[in-house]
Amino acid sequence: MTEKQIQVALEALRRNRMQAHYVATAAEVVPLVKSLMHAGESVALGGSVTLEQTGVLALVNSGEYRHIDRYEAGLSPEEVTARLCEAFFADTYLTSANAITLDGELYNVDGRANRIAAIAYGPKSVIVVAGINKLVPTLEDAVARVKTIAAPRNVERLHCDTGCAQIGVCAGHKGRMTAGCAKDGLICCSYLISASQREKDRIKVILVGEELGY
Repeated sequence: MTEKQIQVALEALRRNRMQAHYVATAAEVVPLVKSLMHAGESVALGGSVTLEQTGVLALVNSGEYRHIDRYEAGLSPEEVTARLCEAFFADTYLTSANAITLDGELYNVDGRANRIAAIAYGPKSVIVVAGINKLVPTLEDAVARVKTIAAPRNVERLHCDTGCAQIGVCAGHKGRMTAGCAKDGLICCSYLISASQREKDRIKVILVGEELGY
């Protein structure tokens, strides 16, 4: 993406009533995230390689915040579900995005839908951190990005038995948005497009001038 395209995306996000920030490097993410949160507040996370790569995960686990941690060792399945539900009442929800269009739309696809549900409603503030590799021209490109890049790499990371894990690309990558496999390990079950927001600045997007995550 060119500098001009990045500016187009930032301006479009702001038109869609989201706060939009740009930092050139991953090292600048943590100070910016800290400025958007308050010490002692409750924080939940959507599963994200980007948050780990930028140091945001370490920040949340620093003790400065009350982390609603669904990955805490020793939790029963029922306790994990309870933490996922508690995340809807968090002060801040941190996540990445599967794709961001130049029209200022966030595109996300989930297996359990806990992440896209929290992005859409619940937490007081949502902070999205994404590398410039997530920027795409259109929603059609966003759909293709998930089917050919994000989903195959994530199922490999999560060891899911899906079609894209076997062939390296979604079985329905040339079809409609929801076309794909019907495996039990499917991670592409629910789809969210976040466009113009009713609550201004609830969603805050940090674009990073590096390739991060999937």
